[in-house]
Amino acid sequence: MARRLLQYGAGNIGRSFIGQLFSRSGWEVVFVDIDDLIVDALNRYGRYRVEVRDINPQTIWVKNVRAVHGRDTERVVEEIATCDIMATAVGPGALPYIYPTVARGLVNRRQMGNGPLDIIICENLRNASEVFRSGLLQYLPADYPLDSLVGLVETSIGKMVPIMTEEQRRKDSLLVFAEAFNTLIVDKKGFKGGVPDVEGIDAKENIDAYVDRKSFIHNLGHAVTAYLGYLVNPETVYIWQAIDDEHIRKAVQGAMWESARALIADYPGEFNEENHSEYISDLIRRFGNRSLGDTIYRVGRDLPRKLSSDDRLIGALRLDLRHGIFAPYTILGTAAAMLFRGKDRDGRLFKNDRRFAEEVYPRGIDHVLREICGLDPDKEQERRLMESIKRAHQFLRRRDPTRSDWLVHYCGHAGIAPD
Repeated sequence: MARRLLQYGAGNIGRSFIGQLFSRSGWEVVFVDIDDLIVDALNRYGRYRVEVRDINPQTIWVKNVRAVHGRDTERVVEEIATCDIMATAVGPGALPYIYPTVARGLVNRRQMGNGPLDIIICENLRNASEVFRSGLLQYLPADYPLDSLVGLVETSIGKMVPIMTEEQRRKDSLLVFAEAFNTLIVDKKGFKGGVPDVEGIDAKENIDAYVDRKSFIHNLGHAVTAYLGYLVNPETVYIWQAIDDEHIRKAVQGAMWESARALIADYPGEFNEENHSEYISDLIRRFGNRSLGDTIYRVGRDLPRKLSSDDRLIGALRLDLRHGIFAPYTILGTAAAMLFRGKDRDGRLFKNDRRFAEEVYPRGIDHVLREICGLDPDKEQERRLMESIKRAHQFLRRRDPTRSDWLVHYCGHAGIAPD
């Protein structure tokens, strides 16, 4: 009998990555989601397509799948109590909504004597295990032995998956596009039942290093590509169009290397110039994947989150500060984020970005830096960082929008030489 994964979240990452990996290794995959169309289609067909859009395109049929509606609490509780392993890919903002049900499932599982449950947390979230643990403790009985019965496994999710259009969803609600990258980095020490025998899982002893690498090199570089791409040309649609610009590409590489140097100092046992050079070169190639059709809107949206104190921009700058690393390109990307107004295919701003543009940004750059970025002007290092971001922001506001080589002028303005 096939082992069973309970995948909470049947969105793009859940279907194109986690469900696909486990299914290809012979597991049954049970999705939990609240999208009626997705749940009905999974149960009707029992399989779906992943189209790999990369240098070597292919179609993967993901089989032996079914779904349970997230509002059918009793069935979800039963699945949690009886599955072999569980994973989440619901988005950090949705986690609070699933904790009560997960807690009930864990209690029932204990009563049934079904042993520990490992939960692979596939969210774009630092310190995910602590966040998840705190959320569960709100709903578990005081005497529940969480630390011995539940493995909270952090991950580094590097797979890029574009947004499917409404037209594509209408033709096939389960179809999902993805790049060829197919490695799931997990925390080896987080498992209670051992690392599952699933091709594509790469268990690491020091997961913090790889979570930080993803946040401060991959996520940072991706976001800077989107923000600079928009400023160079607000009509830019795709990430590949932005990274194809020579000046943008050099600035993105510059920002990624600022973080890379800080990460080498933080994790000398994991990273060095050679493996970071390979990682950054591969990311630049992947950003330039035209077949994937990833948009600057998807990559850049949700400014309040992406400008928050521990996320890809400010988090990277704090890391740079700690190691005394000069970071003009990351500062430029942060300033550019504040001017990003990328819209979806229907010409609409993401709801949080509309609020940012209409309510937050008009209150001034100092307000953004304090209230969104969490920087403290009473701390000397952070005050100097705030001043640097303000100078970059002022430079961007004054740039000549008819020219695309203003990044070269920024290098001179910042006192650095372009590579």
